[in-house]
Amino acid sequence: GRTGGKPAPRSGPRVAPGRRSTPGRDAAELLVGRNPVVEALRTQVPATALYVAQGIDMDDRVNEALRTAADRGIAILEISRAELDRMTGGVLHQGIGVQVPPFAYEPFEDMLAMAVEHPSPLLVALDGITDPRNLGAVIRSAAAFGAQGVFVPERRAAGITATAWRTSAGAAARVPVSQVTNLTRSLKLAQQEGFLVVGLDADGETDLYDLEAAIGPLVVVVGSEGRGLSRLVGATCDLRVSIPMVSEVESLNASVAAAVTLAEVSRRRLAA
Repeated sequence: GRTGGKPAPRSGPRVAPGRRSTPGRDAAELLVGRNPVVEALRTQVPATALYVAQGIDMDDRVNEALRTAADRGIAILEISRAELDRMTGGVLHQGIGVQVPPFAYEPFEDMLAMAVEHPSPLLVALDGITDPRNLGAVIRSAAAFGAQGVFVPERRAAGITATAWRTSAGAAARVPVSQVTNLTRSLKLAQQEGFLVVGLDADGETDLYDLEAAIGPLVVVVGSEGRGLSRLVGATCDLRVSIPMVSEVESLNASVAAAVTLAEVSRRRLAA
């Protein structure tokens, strides 16, 4: 995968108890709890160390974590329960934790240049997505439908954590992900390179199934579930696209909307 960084200092990495995975930028993440640790190791989340408390009650999950870590060459460190308590700040850890290094993001300019050279340029931008599970699900869909990359804002948005990696089912190792300082500026750079920027909007003027421009260089922008596209990002889009629905459901989950849109883009391109 594209992960890197040195192990966290002795004071310990930031703690992500199970799915509440919220490490700071450029910080190692300590994922704790028997089920979250086993799930992370099963889905090939990059890891630098497995911490196991001395005297831990062994069960199938602990045995699987130890076996998987050994098979992957991950350092297994036995420490006192008091030390693990200190590292986790009192979070319930069940005697086990796995350290995940900071994710190495792709420079946006490199991602853009790579996409331009592709026969079917396609990128996905996320505007205000704060749930790492949604981010992971979008990355998984991007991989499934041939996108060359996903980019997200550095601030007020989810980044690649262990939770996002697990939800992506390993796709975060195959699809470049970039963090950008200014999403609007990055979208304009893509436009200068010939991309059409399409924002998903329930009130969009263009029906997804009428999007003939889908066969050309495209950036699909997905907004947050709550407020949708931000004002500046929405104004930057060349088109606002809506997904037709037959029920009275007001909107789709952001990752579901992204999957539906990318599937339709892929369908049009294959038919072209």
